[in-house]
Amino acid sequence: MYDFIEMFGSPFVACILMGSILSYLGIHVLKREIIFIDIAVAQVAAVGALAAHMIFHVEENAVLSYLFSLACVLAIAAFYAVARWKVKSISIEAVIGISYAITAAGALFLIGVQPGHAHADEILAGTLLWVTWSGVLVALGVFLLVAMALYAFREPLSTVSDNHNTAAEHGLNVVQWDFAFYALLGIVITIAVRLSGVVTVFAMLIIPATTSALFATGIVSRLLIAWLTVVLASLAGLLASYYHDFSAGPAIALALGTLLALAALTTKRRKNNNRRPHHLP
Repeated sequence: MYDFIEMFGSPFVACILMGSILSYLGIHVLKREIIFIDIAVAQVAAVGALAAHMIFHVEENAVLSYLFSLACVLAIAAFYAVARWKVKSISIEAVIGISYAITAAGALFLIGVQPGHAHADEILAGTLLWVTWSGVLVALGVFLLVAMALYAFREPLSTVSDNHNTAAEHGLNVVQWDFAFYALLGIVITIAVRLSGVVTVFAMLIIPATTSALFATGIVSRLLIAWLTVVLASLAGLLASYYHDFSAGPAIALALGTLLALAALTTKRRKNNNRRPHHLP
């Protein structure tokens, strides 16, 4: 057990930190019906990192690499905010999908122009098992700042997430608040993807929020259920990685999916029991 704690202590804490903030953001993502925003933003951040490597020959963990990724994320956040308000002929989810396709092609182009981007796989696959405590502290600092911003702006952000058109009718600057949400989400994803990869981050963003929606509607109840889901899945995934030599990130994502399936079966059985007629003796 000591070996497990020594080897997986920092990855487990990193998972809890990521899952805690991604679960809250995931509730907003589900309300806004932008399920694939995570993959698209992660791809944009990867393009920024590849561009920094190509121009300045810096590695993926260099400050300049993060700055390039952040600049690209803020640019796409502004684009999504304006597109949701201005583009009425297609859904924002379609816009997100198109942007993902374009940026994925851009990433492949950059890799083709200058081969040797061995670290490109790490940008998207993550290095969860090699997360250091210093990396955990950096993530903690960034996530705390984002969490404070989310709390400070919780009312307008929630209003826009609940009903975009109603928020605009009530006088909110929806473009401004959409940009704020996409930018904060992008900052979290930029850091989280470097830690655990796209698959794990996508699973943590969507699955705990979906699981909580099966049991509760209030934000506090949903967050508690989502956080419990993250803790159980992270522990199960890391234990599977330790004892069976599984890849940690996919193992955690699979554990999250298993918990969602069990939750769905539980709620379905409960609904079926409630529908059965109760006969008096």
